[in-house]
Amino acid sequence: MIDRPRRASDTPAEALVLSRTLVLVGLMGAGKTSVGKRLAALLGVRFVDSDSEIESAAGMSIPEIFASLGEPAFRDGERRVIARLLSEAPCVLATGGGAFIEPRTREEIAAHATSVWIRASLDLLWDRVRDRPGRPLLDAPDPRAVLADLDRRRSPVYALADVTVDSRRGASHESMARGIAAAVRKFDAGHPARPPTIGVAEE
Repeated sequence: MIDRPRRASDTPAEALVLSRTLVLVGLMGAGKTSVGKRLAALLGVRFVDSDSEIESAAGMSIPEIFASLGEPAFRDGERRVIARLLSEAPCVLATGGGAFIEPRTREEIAAHATSVWIRASLDLLWDRVRDRPGRPLLDAPDPRAVLADLDRRRSPVYALADVTVDSRRGASHESMARGIAAAVRKFDAGHPARPPTIGVAEE
């Protein structure tokens, strides 16, 4: 038998090393936090939620920031927090639904990380967010219509992400996490001139 070099594409996820931060983008309800936590555990790195980091930095909840300072101030703070997180050790970073829409934030992510759009149908998104409070953008007489409008306007921007993975109804967090890892490894293989996102651990 002829030995051949081991590639990330045929290596178990547990033997992989994250070399660039994985930034999860997409609408509220896509599963960025729940899947992101499992993905971080799979890759042996920390999971970070940008909204939680923003709340910690501001000393206020997201709804309070929107109410007292407005969305422009929130987006500016969000951009600065994400830029700081991208300068730290590689991690799995879940971002708020509007983060990737901001051009400067998107440029920071493109320069320092690999972006993954967790895409989900409107019906699935609505099922996941309809009974959950704390989402200022859905504080409207017809929240489903607002969500549909966000989906229509933001999806073309999310499609600029490096990798797209579909969220499926009934799919486990484990299977989603492994699907993302596989998709990112495929992306790396197709972009050899770019520093890899996921490398193979040295034995």
